[in-house]
Amino acid sequence: MIPVLVSVLMWLLLACLLILRRGRGERSITYAALIIAIAMTLNIDSIYVALDGLVGGTNFVTLIADLALTVGVFFLGRGVMKASDHQPRSVQVALGTPALATALVCAIVAFFLIDRDSTTTTFMLDLGYQPAAAAYSMIHFAYYAVVLTAMAVLAARQLRVNRGVQLLPPASLVLGSVFGFALTIVVMTMDVAHLAGNLDLMAAVSVAYNPLYLLTFAFLCFGFAGQPVARSLQSRSRERSTRALARELMPLWARAIAVRPGISQSQVAPFHTDDGETLLHRQVVEVRDAMIDTRVSFEVSDDERGLVERAERHLLGTGPGAAASVAHGHSGVGWGQQKR
Repeated sequence: MIPVLVSVLMWLLLACLLILRRGRGERSITYAALIIAIAMTLNIDSIYVALDGLVGGTNFVTLIADLALTVGVFFLGRGVMKASDHQPRSVQVALGTPALATALVCAIVAFFLIDRDSTTTTFMLDLGYQPAAAAYSMIHFAYYAVVLTAMAVLAARQLRVNRGVQLLPPASLVLGSVFGFALTIVVMTMDVAHLAGNLDLMAAVSVAYNPLYLLTFAFLCFGFAGQPVARSLQSRSRERSTRALARELMPLWARAIAVRPGISQSQVAPFHTDDGETLLHRQVVEVRDAMIDTRVSFEVSDDERGLVERAERHLLGTGPGAAASVAHGHSGVGWGQQKR
């Protein structure tokens, strides 16, 4: 049931990203959502059994799904990194292509050293006693832990510069990364306990697996979907504030252009008043021009001067309401895939 829920979550995340991030050049998060959604779908028991039967019935689909998940996690990390202005060298290494390539090669080698027998939907439960199977699982989860740690570092940096609703996505990413890291510790403990034959310890630790798995994906999905939603909400809020300031400035602007006509009255260089930012910018410029032009008589009150200054701060993004800029199943070994 859990792989089905996560698969649905990932497909919903993909749909959300395709709608809200359309037109954006950076697509790492979208690629990640697509690849992870496919990986999760492959781990639904009925789909897994059917596909594995087509490729020989030796659990080869486990490798395909797990490699896809690893690549998807890589793109998640890259997406967070590209949204951050400054990345520590350690983060760049953790989220680099060499680290991914090393994890993939090691996992593939370990997989083909496993005596896999016939198709099983409880891969690690049935085969986790083999050293190669334990190594296979721990390679994947070690890589997840590295990427999630790097993501948490970058998301935490965004928390220091974001404001208002923009705090929610990075906060969710930090929580998702923390839960994911805890999940990797649980899985590795289960792997070592199984390999050592301590099935009681493995069963005791496995209690935390499903809750951590669901929390990891829930918070990560919310964080990545929340970024475009937060930007959209912030954009709408800014547009409302811009329009409100433009309306307040309208009488003062009318007085300013009456004594000192500006470029907005030129037929040669028209501007569109339906663009709130352009209108407000033009109003501020022409009011300021009238205020400093000694050839005309244009007096403003302290309240009017304060209004112009508020409009300027708004345009510069430094006003009180301005948000800071944002960077911003079966038994495979991926999150939620190891039925113990």
